[in-house]
Amino acid sequence: MLDTVAPSPDIDVLMNDIGRKAKAAARPLSFASTEIKNRALNAMADAILANKAQILAENAKDLQDIEGTETLASFVDRLTLNDKRVAEMAEGLRAIAALADPVGEVIAAWDRPNGLKIERVRTPLGVIGVIFESRPNVTADAGALCLKAGNSVILRCGSDSRRSSQAIHACLVEGLKAAGLPEHAIQLVPVTDRAAVGAMLRGLDGAIDVIVPRGGKSLVARVQNEARVPVFAHLEGLCHIYVDGSADIEMAKKIVVNAKMRRTGICGAAETLLVDGAAIGTHLTPLLEVLTDAGCEVRASPTVLKVAPGLKPANEEDWSTEYLDAIISVAVVDGISGAIAHIQKYSSNHTEAVIAEDPDVVARFFTEVDSAILLHNASTQFADGGEFGMGAEIGIATGKMHARGPVGVEQLTSFKYRVHGAGQTRP
Repeated sequence: MLDTVAPSPDIDVLMNDIGRKAKAAARPLSFASTEIKNRALNAMADAILANKAQILAENAKDLQDIEGTETLASFVDRLTLNDKRVAEMAEGLRAIAALADPVGEVIAAWDRPNGLKIERVRTPLGVIGVIFESRPNVTADAGALCLKAGNSVILRCGSDSRRSSQAIHACLVEGLKAAGLPEHAIQLVPVTDRAAVGAMLRGLDGAIDVIVPRGGKSLVARVQNEARVPVFAHLEGLCHIYVDGSADIEMAKKIVVNAKMRRTGICGAAETLLVDGAAIGTHLTPLLEVLTDAGCEVRASPTVLKVAPGLKPANEEDWSTEYLDAIISVAVVDGISGAIAHIQKYSSNHTEAVIAEDPDVVARFFTEVDSAILLHNASTQFADGGEFGMGAEIGIATGKMHARGPVGVEQLTSFKYRVHGAGQTRP
């Protein structure tokens, strides 16, 4: 959550100073060697493991602050750190260090008839602003990805994860210093004043090149509505699974439960299950049973209610609700055509999955569904940069300009052209 302490009259002064420092740090980062960046990332991982007790102690204080509040279990899960998650954070930093450095990569090259040799080369974006809410691990993921891509970053966490994020950020700064990189390359906004978000959205006097929001619908909507700089974001994760009549039912049961229940609070969790009308007699009841046995509340369409009258009826709002909880909407559709029509009407264009053995069904799904991530016979919970081999992600983008899907190191770069001549002049 982002509402917090009383605003400071000096917030613009503070934030603009942060922006100037980030911009100054971005220049040496843009041409820092791969070896130096990797040295910093590995030193950050070492620092996180060495300071695990402090990180967990600060996280316990963050969790204590929300005790007794009406907080969703999924929100608590996103906020919670433990030994395993701290270890995974460090592993993520090392995985990013192991990635190929995108900066300086020649994306394309060609020769012109006049002898000019042209190259398109990856370059850093500059300064990236990341605004996030309850997930303290975003501090490490975002800081590391931006660094690897040669960018400086300004991180603005929510009040709920403030202590955890500060403890993690201290480890990142330790890694920067160990590698001789500017400590202002990764900055954490030191106040929880909402005005700090507004200042970032205005671009900090031209310092910020792109904003990445990670959080709830209200945060992302505000960023998309108010930002004066480009935004990489998704508003909601209204993810669908379509189970075709050709699907292997045992595979379908396993995938559906995982997609919904593995972690209900992440943006890749399935929110709607669509079942082929031709498979009502074979697939629908087993899928409903496995969901309810897993503790998931099912909100059913009228056709589904005829098969399982004890379920809660779904209303129109359910089809466009990102539950982030152990709740799923279930409808029967008229085959792949019905599934595509439903997804086109309600999807947020984040992630959709088809479970089918019929190659024609899969081909239509992949061709006609226009979401950022499409899966065949796999859980929607694979919608994650780490699972894509990107080391981690700074977020999921559902727009169609520049970045789409998991935003990793390559997506955090732009490009420039290098043109080599031998004395050519234009006639």
